[in-house]
Amino acid sequence: MSKNPVIKFSNFSEKLKDVVIVPVSKDGSVAAQAAHVGGEGFVSGLIAKAGFKGKLGATLETYLAEGAGAERLVLVGIGDPAKLKNDDWLKIGGAAFAKIGKSSEANAILAVEGLEISAEAAADFALGAQLRAYRFDKYKTKKNEDKADAKDVKLTIQVADAAGAEKAYEAAAEIGEGVLLARDLVNEPANILGPVEFAAEAEKLEKLGVKITILTEKEMKKLGMGSLLGVAQGSVRPPRLVVMEWNGGKAKDKPVAFVGKGVVFDTGGISIKPALGMEDMKGDMGGAAAVTGLMRALAGRKAKVNVVGVIGLVENMPDGNAQRPGDIVTTMSGQTIEVINTDAEGRLVLADALYYTAKTHKPRFMINLATLTGAIVIALGTQHAGLFSNDDELAGQLFDAGQSSGEKLWRLPLTKEYDKIIDSKFADMRNSAGRPAGSITAAQFLKRFVGDTPWAHLDIAGTAMDSPASDYNESWGSGFGVRLLDRLVRDHYEA
Repeated sequence: MSKNPVIKFSNFSEKLKDVVIVPVSKDGSVAAQAAHVGGEGFVSGLIAKAGFKGKLGATLETYLAEGAGAERLVLVGIGDPAKLKNDDWLKIGGAAFAKIGKSSEANAILAVEGLEISAEAAADFALGAQLRAYRFDKYKTKKNEDKADAKDVKLTIQVADAAGAEKAYEAAAEIGEGVLLARDLVNEPANILGPVEFAAEAEKLEKLGVKITILTEKEMKKLGMGSLLGVAQGSVRPPRLVVMEWNGGKAKDKPVAFVGKGVVFDTGGISIKPALGMEDMKGDMGGAAAVTGLMRALAGRKAKVNVVGVIGLVENMPDGNAQRPGDIVTTMSGQTIEVINTDAEGRLVLADALYYTAKTHKPRFMINLATLTGAIVIALGTQHAGLFSNDDELAGQLFDAGQSSGEKLWRLPLTKEYDKIIDSKFADMRNSAGRPAGSITAAQFLKRFVGDTPWAHLDIAGTAMDSPASDYNESWGSGFGVRLLDRLVRDHYEA
């Protein structure tokens, strides 16, 4: 966990200090605004001698002579300017920030020969720096001394439209805060962040104008949430269902809804997991973290839309009161579930959370996020999250938002043939049908609780935690889903 760097924007100036960052195209060209750095011909000479190719995200640094104004020069590659897209400017900003090191001040001369850098691109560069600056080291007694604390770093971005970039970054920075909140929640150890503590973190969003309602175990029992409560009954830590409402749209407009799986730790219950790697199950609430981060982002930037975020918070433990394989539970919808495998618990939590959201808030659509299956990692690895939907238009919008944000999705099928597989001999359905098509049958299970509401399920098991590092993320918890869904809302659902 770390504070953000101080990021400001200015028009082009020859006043430099500490570190100066210069973008370089794939042909080795540098804009005229940066040609003076280090003296006449210094930058172009360095590029030629070092053979720097300007590959996207590549960097080259050197010290500058005394009297040059700055102490170090950092070249950052942007590839082919004509092909910049999606999250490329985030990558460039993140790669550049990583080279600031222990310096307390840096200037980025954001100009590229033959390319007009928009205010939005400059804001993305800044957001990339903000996201790369993140560190979760609150429990370390010895800090990394190779880098300055982000809060002590001042980054001034020189760009043609400084005023426009500053305005664009006001919104982007709030999205960044949402991503960092999601990362914090996923990175916290389970002994610190239980269901009650998670609910308290969500409650802090009230200061941004988010209405918070927290349902306790007693209230969920009255609603008949036997599926969610069945998962929680093996833990001494009581469950919570948190409802977050942001009303930024017109009063008559139906809300859009996001639902997150929040298993703060998953042992597998009686169907206990292997010990190897079980510590990663502190991140099994990545879906709930993303929904909470999204609500933080939307409220922070005052999004003109009505939104409901619902997170089901439980801990799955194997004590003497835990549910057993073969148990049958009754959901809020009245449908019954035979629990075949207590480690297929996330869908049991979401069954009640989805039905509650659809019935209570009657949203325009529902999207749930969950670290739901290992099968999705086998299918898609860590580069795409799985997308399942009962609505082609919503699925298309989500796919496009994934391409635009760089948080990519891949759609998998939902059909009657797969749905039959989860039928049970003793109840309406079973919560597990074995390994074949495991991510698909899990999605078919969830579909039975959404009714006619347009709905999508995002299986983020491979992308929310322990995913490969990128130029703008070195955190174990990635915050995946926040930027994706903010993009969806901005592109299609804001007034």
